[in-house]
Amino acid sequence: MGKTILRDSNMKQPTLFTKSTLPIPAFILPVLLFLYSCTTTEIDEFRQSSTSINNVDETIVILGRRQNNNYETEQSFVGCVADVVSRGENSITVVDEQEFLDAMFPFFEPRTAPMRTGHLEQLMSMDVAAQKLEEFGIEYIVWLDGITERSEQSGSISCTIGPGGGGCFGFGTWQDDSNFEAEIWHLDSQTSVGSISTDANGQSYMPAVVIPIPLIARVEANACNGLGNQLKNFINGT
Repeated sequence: MGKTILRDSNMKQPTLFTKSTLPIPAFILPVLLFLYSCTTTEIDEFRQSSTSINNVDETIVILGRRQNNNYETEQSFVGCVADVVSRGENSITVVDEQEFLDAMFPFFEPRTAPMRTGHLEQLMSMDVAAQKLEEFGIEYIVWLDGITERSEQSGSISCTIGPGGGGCFGFGTWQDDSNFEAEIWHLDSQTSVGSISTDANGQSYMPAVVIPIPLIARVEANACNGLGNQLKNFINGT
């Protein structure tokens, strides 16, 4: 459970969509299973141009940035966002990332991928690249960049085993923080039409009375759902 806050460049105050807060139960076995992790997700939107898409013959592709020396945007997160965008109301056809990268090789490899919209002109001047993009029906290229990090770890759990059996006792907790940004490029105009960023954080717990019971905050899943739904609305112009 958690709450999602949406902000855009025109908002003065955040808009609260859902909210749920529950206290952490006492550390006794019968109620440990009711202990859960709360998350908070904030979404910021910045729009530079109006957007729309013809869902009959126009598509988008969502790509992970992998030029950072310290981390790479996980392919699983890219796939999660693509799945959210491609289903439900106002769904958009999303070209599979790996299929796109294979077909466009080597133009979107980490060392050769366009880093700025100014590089699109050079890319489109190459007949083979322009033809492939046209075959896919690409209207927008979405670049995802970000990572989930763990911090503020505390507590300890110890496990023992002996002739009569074994068990674990203790308590651990940590915070996960997911920060991702989506930059949306319009292929025809070769411009950036806006960006969406999400920051999701939550506290996870690991109580152990005989056996460890992981209670994990769904930080990355919430970031994916929030970013995917907002991206879908952004491209549809709603």
